[in-house]
Amino acid sequence: MPTIVVASDAPSVRREVASVTRAPDVEVLEVASGPELLDLLGDLEDSPDLVVVDMQMGNMGGMAVCLELSLEESYLDVDHIPVLMLLDRRPDVFLARRSGAEGWLVKPLDPLRLRRATAALLDGGTYTDDSYRPVPVLVTGGSDGAESRPSPAVGA
Repeated sequence: MPTIVVASDAPSVRREVASVTRAPDVEVLEVASGPELLDLLGDLEDSPDLVVVDMQMGNMGGMAVCLELSLEESYLDVDHIPVLMLLDRRPDVFLARRSGAEGWLVKPLDPLRLRRATAALLDGGTYTDDSYRPVPVLVTGGSDGAESRPSPAVGA
């Protein structure tokens, strides 16, 4: 049975994530801070299968938690725990990448994206939220009637 730990100082965020991820065959644990999360991880017999952490928490936010988990993995004999980070702004993607999170979602959350993200990480993959990715615009023509149109997706 997979175990998911949800860390956020906002009870509404914890409830929302728990309600979407909870199932008869999934255990969901909730904590309200980064230090509380680390204490819980130390108390658990087995490592959780996924940590969902809010980027903005009053005490030790998502980036610090993600970095601490990586450090503990490097010097302690602990299993790797995938992290799904919940971001407040699109620019926070840079921080999520730098922290080594396996996935991230930009709030507001919606159940479909949250289910896709948790399923991908529980299956050993990654998930990046591209829902707010800017669409590149190709500008053609002269100064007297420039035409703008979306350019093809990079890598497509």
